[in-house]
Amino acid sequence: MQLKPRDLESAGVDLTPLIDVVFLLLIFFMVSTTFQKESELAIELPKASATATPSPDTAIEISVDAKGVFFVNGRQLVNTQAETLRKALNQAMDGQRSKPLVIIADGKSTVQSQMTILDVAQQLGLSRIRFATQISTPGTPGN
Repeated sequence: MQLKPRDLESAGVDLTPLIDVVFLLLIFFMVSTTFQKESELAIELPKASATATPSPDTAIEISVDAKGVFFVNGRQLVNTQAETLRKALNQAMDGQRSKPLVIIADGKSTVQSQMTILDVAQQLGLSRIRFATQISTPGTPGN
C-alpha cells in the first residue's frame, strides 16, 4: 500500500473574526463613554478674608428671611414681586447708582429670591453688590 504524502497546509489562525470583535468593542466604548465638557469661560473665583470690612452708612441693605420676605434698609416690603422691590430700591437709591448694595440672605432663603434681587439691581444699574456672610469658627457646624 502506497500512501501518497499529503500536501501539508500551513496551520494558521484566522484573525478576521478577532479583528471584528475588537472593532465592535472599540465602537461600543466610544459610544458609551461620557466626555467631560470643559467650560469656555475663564472664571476666577472670589477670595474671602477673615476680617469683615465695615459697610458704609450709605449702603443699601436688602435682607431676605427664610420665607423669602424682602426688607430694604430694615423696612419690610408688602410682597415679594420684582416690581415692588424695584420701586423700593429706586427710592432707597435717591438717584445715586454708585451706592453699594449689601444682600443679607438667610441661609434657608431660596436662590430665586436672591436672583430676583440681583436681577432688579442689574436693571437699575447697580454694580457694587456684596453678599453679607458670617465667619464660621472652627468646631461649629457647617465647616
